[in-house]
Amino acid sequence: MFFFRSIYMDRLNGPARLMIVSDLDHTMVDHHDPENLSILRFNALWEAYYRHNSLLVFSTGRSCTLYKELRKEKPMLTPDITIMSVGTEITYGEAMVADDGWEQYLNQKWDRNVVMEETSKFPQLKLQAESEQRPHKVSFYVEKDKAQEVMKALSDILAKHGLDVKIIYSGGVDLDILPQGAGKGQALAYLLKKFTAEGKLPLNTLVCGDSGNDAELFSIPDVYGVMVSNAQEELLQWYEENAKNNPKIIHASERCAAGIIEAIGHFKLGINKSPRDVMDFSEDKTENIHPGHEVVKFYMFYERWRRAEVENSEHYMQTLKEVSHPSGIFVHPSGVERALHNCIDAMQKSYGDKQGKKFRLWVDRVSAAQIGSDAWLVKFDKWESSEGGPNCCVVTALLTSNSAVPSGFIWVHVHQTWLDGYAAEDKKSWLF
Repeated sequence: MFFFRSIYMDRLNGPARLMIVSDLDHTMVDHHDPENLSILRFNALWEAYYRHNSLLVFSTGRSCTLYKELRKEKPMLTPDITIMSVGTEITYGEAMVADDGWEQYLNQKWDRNVVMEETSKFPQLKLQAESEQRPHKVSFYVEKDKAQEVMKALSDILAKHGLDVKIIYSGGVDLDILPQGAGKGQALAYLLKKFTAEGKLPLNTLVCGDSGNDAELFSIPDVYGVMVSNAQEELLQWYEENAKNNPKIIHASERCAAGIIEAIGHFKLGINKSPRDVMDFSEDKTENIHPGHEVVKFYMFYERWRRAEVENSEHYMQTLKEVSHPSGIFVHPSGVERALHNCIDAMQKSYGDKQGKKFRLWVDRVSAAQIGSDAWLVKFDKWESSEGGPNCCVVTALLTSNSAVPSGFIWVHVHQTWLDGYAAEDKKSWLF
């Protein structure tokens, strides 16, 4: 598939250093974390150290509709690949282009009409919302004490019709009927086979989950796995019965995205200290810094400055001016141009104006192209969350390498434009 080749091969020069394949609800996304600090920590880590040479895959039981709703509610990054509807749909990139080959594969020994007809005979089954009914997935709610009996009876009936199906029960309430070849694990195996055929198999793959429909991910050979600390009983039981002695699978001590960060460190897959965990960036001695790290570091400091979580010190402003070109320009989304040093002076006056408020920043889709011996063109989405809702700018920045400054980079030019539908009402929020 051409699009599959282009998204992978054009962005990465070789095999992915790390591929993370993560469930969303209660794994990457912690619905009990109102500040979203866990996923924000992961976001900063990924964009600073992994985005440029690794792959992020979201594998969710949600349909496309509910997946998009979650993205509006939570500060989620844009994945390279999305596996949805319990492994029955695979899409690529921001445009979410479907993998036609996967769809054709799932058509084998599958007849959705027969599944609908036979399940209608079970009063224990309550059909889920229309958005959750997909071409290769039929979803119900069923009470926990009735689930096993229904699953066995359904399996026998559908087999007599010549169908080869898989019935998955998860979360103590959700029952999904899929083609036998579908599922989160099979979708991942399909992707790994494609990567292998291209000679681009990721160097390491880490799968992450919390519930029964994630169990298949942990069954794929040669992958690392983390069950987050809040994993449900059904997944822990599967682990006890099938993978207890597998050293490549751990039960994290941290919840959700924090557990994923923990696993990166446990398996020594790369840097696992998020920029959000670094209070003094002058002490950050990471070698071979990528421009993405500089971008994350700046906006992390900017958030803390506005929230008064760092000292109101002239030293910080002087440091910012040292990493900004004296004739550097910032172009506001309105089109107004200002000198970078003038923007820093304006930023100094905004110290603490977001103290005690719901104000967070994160960057997404950071990409950097070296366009000269010491020049980098960096593009990214800059998100800001506040009481008025999320706002987003698409940012293009020109940075130059400079070993004389601790960060290794000088900001020369920054140009922002509003992302459609996400313009800020409070223009002061967009000093940078």
